[in-house]
Amino acid sequence: MKPKVRFHALGHSAYTPALELQERLMKGVIERKKNRRNAGLGGQEISEDSELSLPDSHLIFVEHAHVLTLGKTGSATHVVASEERLKDLGVEYFPTNRGGDITYHGPGQLVGYPILDLEQFYTDIGKYMRMLEEAIILTCADYGLETGRIKGLTGVWVNPEAGLGARKIAALGVKCSRWVTMHGFAFNINTDLQFFELIVPCGIGDRGVTSLSKECGRTMDYNEVSARVLKHLTELFEWNVSDKA
Repeated sequence: MKPKVRFHALGHSAYTPALELQERLMKGVIERKKNRRNAGLGGQEISEDSELSLPDSHLIFVEHAHVLTLGKTGSATHVVASEERLKDLGVEYFPTNRGGDITYHGPGQLVGYPILDLEQFYTDIGKYMRMLEEAIILTCADYGLETGRIKGLTGVWVNPEAGLGARKIAALGVKCSRWVTMHGFAFNINTDLQFFELIVPCGIGDRGVTSLSKECGRTMDYNEVSARVLKHLTELFEWNVSDKA
């Protein structure tokens, strides 16, 4: 049986409500895992009217208002703009518990937060990260844009073999607790790239940042691109996705 994943399309949202939703969903998934084990149910089938039958995993898609988020391994010095400058631009700032360094989220960017019970898929964080990247790589290919990976650097890149000429189009940063994930990826679709000048993106100062619209030379249909990302994720993870509880 395919793992059940509930899809949450939040549309436009500030960062805090989306973070609180992630934390609530993650806690619920962990609690249900614990209750199943305590009940000795293991992999047995559970009746549909049981709380334990709720989805084992969730996927959130959201387009954030302007915000900078700092990973737990990052450096606050990678925010190069002053507090006054951030305030003038309406950019919030949050330290987070995900991996990675500083990044920007904002309008025109698809942010995906998979709250996945990896024990329903595979217990391999590296493979999980590569699968998230692959969904973006396949989506870019749908629009005739070739992208790839750079060894030792997380994310999806345009011209990955070009050395310092490589440009990041999607950033990743996750947290995993008891094999349940949170946080995820940020894919620049129609993103205003000037906001990345406020930071050293992901702590990498010698390579650029780009977007699908910049590379394709036109404004992209945000909803269409998002739907393609969802399609590729569904095919890669082979999950049963629904927007119903």
